[in-house]
Parts: sequence; C-alpha cells; structure tokens
Amino acid sequence: MLVGCPGVGAAVCRARRHRPFVQGAGLAEGFRGVPPIDTEMHGLLRIAAGIAAAVLGLSSAGGAYGTGPGTSSLSGGSSIHATQATAPASALVPLAGHVFTGVSSGSASDFAGEVGKHPAVYGEFVTWGQSIHFAFNDAAAAHARLMLHISTTQGFGAHQAITPKGIAQGDGDGYLLSLSQLISSHKRPVYIRLFPEMNNANNAYSAYNMDGSSRGASYSPSEFIAAWRRVVTVLRGGPVGAIDQHLQSLGQPPLHGIAAQGSVAQSQISFVWTPETAGTPAIAGNDPANYYPGDAYVDWVGTDFYSKFPNFTGLDAFYKQFSAKPFAFGEWAIWGGDNPVFVNQLFQWVDQHKRVQMMVYNQGYITNGPFRLNEDPASARAIRAELILPRFLAYTEDWS
Repeated sequence: MLVGCPGVGAAVCRARRHRPFVQGAGLAEGFRGVPPIDTEMHGLLRIAAGIAAAVLGLSSAGGAYGTGPGTSSLSGGSSIHATQATAPASALVPLAGHVFTGVSSGSASDFAGEVGKHPAVYGEFVTWGQSIHFAFNDAAAAHARLMLHISTTQGFGAHQAITPKGIAQGDGDGYLLSLSQLISSHKRPVYIRLFPEMNNANNAYSAYNMDGSSRGASYSPSEFIAAWRRVVTVLRGGPVGAIDQHLQSLGQPPLHGIAAQGSVAQSQISFVWTPETAGTPAIAGNDPANYYPGDAYVDWVGTDFYSKFPNFTGLDAFYKQFSAKPFAFGEWAIWGGDNPVFVNQLFQWVDQHKRVQMMVYNQGYITNGPFRLNEDPASARAIRAELILPRFLAYTEDWS
C-alpha cells in the first residue's frame, strides 16, 4: 500500500500531516536542540539533572495503566522485573470488542459534529526538539487521550533535527528527558506513535530514497531499530542505573544528561508502530519486518489507510504478519473525492478483524483541506452510520 505522497505536490503532503510551524521555546523552557554532550560536561549534567528530577518528583507513576508484576524477556537474553525501567507498560487498550475512535489535527469538536461521536483519542503531529505544549493543551481541551505522532522534520523535505543513528548513540537524550518530564506533568496516559511510516521515502528517517538507493548507515533499518529501542527504554523510565544496564545490553551508551543515581518518570505511555504495509518504494529492503523493533518495545502495531490507496489485500497480509499486538489505524482518511463505498469497506474489514481497537482519522491542519469531511458529505454520513454503534468508544477511561 502506497500511502505516502506519490504523485501529489509537496503542499498536499504537508497539509496531510504537519502543523504550521510556530517559532517558540523548546520542549522544555529554553530547550532548542540536542547537541552531543562532551565528556567533560557529562558528569555535571547528570548530577544537575538528577537534582532537578528529585525536585520535580520524577518518581514512578503508578495507577491503573502502570506496569504490572512479573518479568519481560528482552533483547540480549536479559529478564528484568516489570517494575524496572525496561518493562513494557500497559498497551492502554479498550475492553475486548471495542474500538477507540480518534482524530488528528484540527478541531476535535468539528470532527465530532460531522461524524456524530466525540473522539476518544486526539492526535498531534509534532517534531523532535520543538515546543509541543500545545499538543497536551489541545488534547485536554478536547477531553481526549493524546497521541503524539513524532517525526524528526517539520514536513516532507525539511531540515532534519536528528538521524536514527544520532538517537541510538544518545545525541537526543536531552529531548527525551524533557519529553518525559512533560508527559509526567500531564498526568494522563499518552500514546506515542514514533516515526510514522518509517518505510516511506518521504520521511527523513527512512532507510531508502525514492529510487531505492540507500541513505547510508545512519539511516539503516538496524539503526532505526536501535533508535526506537533507546527511545522506548528511556521513556518507560525508572532508575537510571536500570536504564543504563539495559542500554548496555543493547550495545548503546548510557543515558546522557541525568545523574546515575537519579530516575526518569514512569508515566503511562503506549508505543504505536505503524509502517506502510509495503513501503515507498516497494522494495525488499522496505518490508515492514526490517523495521520491527521487537515485541518487547512495541505495544500496538498498525498502519495508515487512505481511500486513495485502498489496498485491502496488502492490509490483510500485514495484519496476519504482525499478529501479537492490538491493531491501530494511526491515520485513515478520505482522500481524492467523496467515497462512502470505501468507508463501508473499511468498517466491514474492521468488523472482521477483531484486534483492531483504535481508528484515528487524520483531517489535516488546513481548513477545507483534502481530508476534511466537510468536503465529503456522503462519506461523513457513512462514517456517522458506522460510529453510532456503542462499540466505537467516544471516551477513554481517564476522560469518561
């Protein structure tokens, strides 16, 4: 399935996903980037951040969505108790047989008015290193659980904040620690849809160019996996010593920017992995399996599905290939004309595939843009007729 931007202009691509850039402060006050940390300053930064963490109370955050008892088998053969940094959190799924509805970008209330149901999940497309307080504010205003779609660029073809290799070697740890603090202060569960469509050449973190040539070692699928695992290990939180132990088992350097005696908040975070089902370009190296970080680092699997590219055969194969996790449509939308037939086909497919438990409609940031349902009234009516069923949930537990 080609759900990137083949055959369309850059403006449409950006309208699909990226919020208009607003110059401002970094993720945390004063934070503007993630430069490498030199060895002379490393110890001082760890001590200072450790003191700050203690003051801010970045201790384990328990609750109904927290980690449970037991152990998790992780890479390198290590088995670490679930109360430690490397243990997977709850996937934050609804009860069996139910589906969280959702919408990304734009007005949640407008979307609810068009489809007749409040969105349980509200998604924002954000860029590594930039201020994202707005995302938490928008989700709270919508009374919806936040999904962060995290990219390394502000739109297709824009400057990249960091490479997968840079993340894996710790150059982005300052960003991750700031993000951890922000999520902890939010005090609600968050989905992180990390590096969406990683096998799409339109995305800077993909391993291949559109002609099938490699972007080099810093972008290889193995570096992507290493980057993903570091992000998950850090954001799942816990004692820094346990985080460093696990990073060492992955062949990665210790966590930068926080004291070895400190801890990182253990918030309610669920990680959503959503490649294209075939890749853009559709070459063997772009097969989704090449980018899969492993069950221990993924809470949901899923993909994006647009009416412009209704490849249900590819969707079936992908669903069967990754069968161990709840399934999410990280993006879906009407694209290229009013299409109620597609809506009916997609919801019929969802009814037949019981692991589907989240559907997040991407309406884009541009009013009257290509995915807005006010442009597709028959599709809006068809969606409304499907979502009226009570199994499509209007709220998550934390907002009900």
